[in-house]
Amino acid sequence: MAISTAWAADDTEPLMLRRIMQELGEDMQTVTDGISREDWALVAETAPAIANHSQPSAIERMRILGFLGTDASVFRNHDKKVQQAALQLEKAAEGQNGAEVIAAFATLQNRCLACHQDFRKPFTAHFYTEP
Repeated sequence: MAISTAWAADDTEPLMLRRIMQELGEDMQTVTDGISREDWALVAETAPAIANHSQPSAIERMRILGFLGTDASVFRNHDKKVQQAALQLEKAAEGQNGAEVIAAFATLQNRCLACHQDFRKPFTAHFYTEP
């Protein structure tokens, strides 16, 4: 009985994933600022925060995976590609090559966009829109 009560309470709470996405957005803004000022150290420092972003709790991951069903592997693949792109951004920034940094950041943005296009609307509709 306690488990079902916990699940019911958890279903009414906003996902931690929303806060994680907000933090990623802030990190992306920091990278944009760093690129515009050619502050490669800032970009190199921020990129790992994107690559190794926070994860939802185990209970929330179960909720998300339950919702995703067979699309869970697609979601995980998007996350892996974002991580790889962010690490490439870090490497480019460490090399202080502006053109490579911009290209790596464009790849990162495209990886984020691909995930958002596949999952943002369904997540919002399922977790945040009242039935």
